[in-house]
Amino acid sequence: MSYCVNCGVKLDDTLERCPLCNTPVINPNEITYTHSVPPFPKENGQVETVKNKDVAILYSLVLIAAGAACGLLNLLVFNSSAWSLYVIGICIILWVVAIPVFIYTELPIYVSLLFDGLSIGLYEYLITFNTPSSRWFYQLALPITAVVTVLAILLAALCRKVSSSFLASALYVFSEIAVLCISIELLIRRFLSRPFLLTWSAVVLTACAIIIVALITMLSRKRLRGAVRRRLHF
Repeated sequence: MSYCVNCGVKLDDTLERCPLCNTPVINPNEITYTHSVPPFPKENGQVETVKNKDVAILYSLVLIAAGAACGLLNLLVFNSSAWSLYVIGICIILWVVAIPVFIYTELPIYVSLLFDGLSIGLYEYLITFNTPSSRWFYQLALPITAVVTVLAILLAALCRKVSSSFLASALYVFSEIAVLCISIELLIRRFLSRPFLLTWSAVVLTACAIIIVALITMLSRKRLRGAVRRRLHF
């Protein structure tokens, strides 16, 4: 038995409106939401995932357009010097760096680092067209680039084949920093026709040697290695 919510008159179960005040009969126990519209759509919309191939095509076309546009401007308008070679060289480096990211994701890191070194060497070679002599390239820039490339490949090999822990990686890095600084100073002295002596690189070598001895000690002592890891949270 129900009653009108407006006038309180007793209502029959079959009535849809109150016969006295014409108020709709509403039973709270029988309220349904069949005609209600949900606030969110039932189907989940999803944007189509962009493939690496599409990104690689876009990336390559942008770099090609930038290099070609600067080359044409250099050739037809601003032709006092070969300045476009700088832009073209940067575009080549950016494209080579993006190879393992967009174009060929399964490229070994050693090959990728080798390509990076070759692209930087090519860029340095393009600079020689705007310099009166290429001696700096063959005696200084190219050897330094080769040393950095070899050290980068060696670091990647040590981290992958030997150990990739924080202490071991730090040992590799400081060792290679010492080798790199010594190589740079000797190459500079060779380029300037000076005696092969160590000056500033000897300071770097001394600091790196102290750090290397400490790292080797921590790596060789298990309890010391564990204590350092706990205190430094790595």
